[in-house]
Amino acid sequence: MMSKTDWTLAEVGQIYAQPFNDLIFTAQTVHRQHFDANTVQVSTLLSIKTGACPEDCGYCSQSNSYDTPLTPQKKLQIDEVLKAAQAAKDSGSSRFCMGAAWRNPHERDMPYVLELVREVKGMGLETCMTLGMLTSSQAERLADAGLDYYNHNLDTSRQHYSNVITTRSFDDRLQTLEHVRSSGMKVCSGGILGLGEQQSDRISLLHELATQPIHPESVPINMLVPIKGTPLEDAPKVSVIEWVRTIATARILMPRSYIRLSAGREGLSDAEQALCFQAGANSFFSGEQLLTTPNAGESRDALLFAQLGISKEKAKVNVKATAVNAMAG
Repeated sequence: MMSKTDWTLAEVGQIYAQPFNDLIFTAQTVHRQHFDANTVQVSTLLSIKTGACPEDCGYCSQSNSYDTPLTPQKKLQIDEVLKAAQAAKDSGSSRFCMGAAWRNPHERDMPYVLELVREVKGMGLETCMTLGMLTSSQAERLADAGLDYYNHNLDTSRQHYSNVITTRSFDDRLQTLEHVRSSGMKVCSGGILGLGEQQSDRISLLHELATQPIHPESVPINMLVPIKGTPLEDAPKVSVIEWVRTIATARILMPRSYIRLSAGREGLSDAEQALCFQAGANSFFSGEQLLTTPNAGESRDALLFAQLGISKEKAKVNVKATAVNAMAG
């Protein structure tokens, strides 16, 4: 299947709404055209600065706007981060992702994050960061330091966005993605299900991602993990079938992108996770915790992989040269 960026909203809706078995069959067929069906890319995520965030994202325990159980923590020491990165590599992760609860990194933070990129990259791991909004200059310096991927999720549809976040706009997020892309880094961008959205919002989110000038090379499809004290702690749950539909549709729309089974995975049974992989998911986070929420542990993952006959993808020596080209013919 050829990659394209001119999907119409109606086309995305038709793909999403087709009979479930047809959707899964098509997604698996597309997946096998571009990836090894039995290999999954594994990442580890570490919070390098936790809490006290000025943003008001309605799902997030790290926001200053809400009274949540989270205790803010200052930036981790560099040696602490490198120790965690080595442990991630030893456990089989090929990508190490570092997240900081900032609206955007201040200039005083840049030497710290640039050193982390260089050190982790030097360990033979693919590198990823999520630090909030970036200027063009910051994106270029991160790229020069060797950062492979930058994560900046759109979260939900443009139409629903203001119901979830008011401290930055949907277009602010798109501008950061433009800076990341222009710098030469790979884009990691997806969304969160269960933010009180309608099915039409999930379709609109996928349409927005799939009509970017270049598809994101990594597309996380998260499920809300409700946090006590946040406005969305009692948001209606989205069914696993809807999650799988979203993954499968993303795989068809963005055939060469990694589709990541992300937050919320710890609540899935082994059979439900297997269905997500069958729908085209081929990336996930390993470890006991994501930034501030629980995650399926490594021992459970090892057992699941053995049951399914899945192996872990090895890190790429030069991501810019060898990572999947999301727009290749």
